[in-house]
Amino acid sequence: MLPDFDFYLVAIPAVLLVGLSKGGMGEALSLMGVPILSMAVSPVQAAALLLPILIAMDVVSLWIWRKHGDKKTLTMLLPGAIAGIAIGWATSAYVPREALRLIIGLITVLFVLRYVYTVWRSRNGAPIAPKTQRAGPAALWGSFAGYGSFVAHAGGPPFQIYALPLKLDPREYTGTIVRFFAVLNAVKLIPYFALGQLDISNLKTSATLFPLAMVATACGAWIVRRMKPQVFYPFMYTMAFIAGSRLVWDSVAGLIAAR
Repeated sequence: MLPDFDFYLVAIPAVLLVGLSKGGMGEALSLMGVPILSMAVSPVQAAALLLPILIAMDVVSLWIWRKHGDKKTLTMLLPGAIAGIAIGWATSAYVPREALRLIIGLITVLFVLRYVYTVWRSRNGAPIAPKTQRAGPAALWGSFAGYGSFVAHAGGPPFQIYALPLKLDPREYTGTIVRFFAVLNAVKLIPYFALGQLDISNLKTSATLFPLAMVATACGAWIVRRMKPQVFYPFMYTMAFIAGSRLVWDSVAGLIAAR
């Protein structure tokens, strides 16, 4: 049996925001999906409902950005990310979710503040050079992205911490993040099924939201394609700051409520 009208009043805005994010408009919008949907169902069910929708969005995003993406960045980040998912699966019953969200949020906020400081320095004659690909940081932030994506749906900020300083072309950056999370979401299906978080009822409900998800994803991609680098990167760092701040806020509120 499908949910009632009140459920869709909450689900539609949640899917719209996540779809715009999947189109390339930043993880801050995506992080709002589960909290909004949790107004109508439990957080666990909200995460389970969104995973098939995210995969449907991935299909649309992969088609839209099929000609773009940086293979080097993907090959650097994906091994650590898949290992992070495996660790998340093995430790999901033991690691406090709110503590992880707090750590990721604080690191992301500090990362953006460092960027703001670097921009300020550049205006006083110190140029900002693109970072090079580095195996150590890629393994670290890739594993954080995979782990955070599995246990707390918070994989975007760690990806941004590694990838934004590379200063890829905006379209190549977007194509890369689309491919990265398409792989992660597909891999996450296995442990989600194993943990019993996906069932026929949830899948049917998710399917009713697929058309909206696809339209929202295409709209997000349409906007990003028209952004110049001078606009794209400040926008992305702003989205990262909002995402990090949201993680900190939600985790602190969760830790206080649990006391």
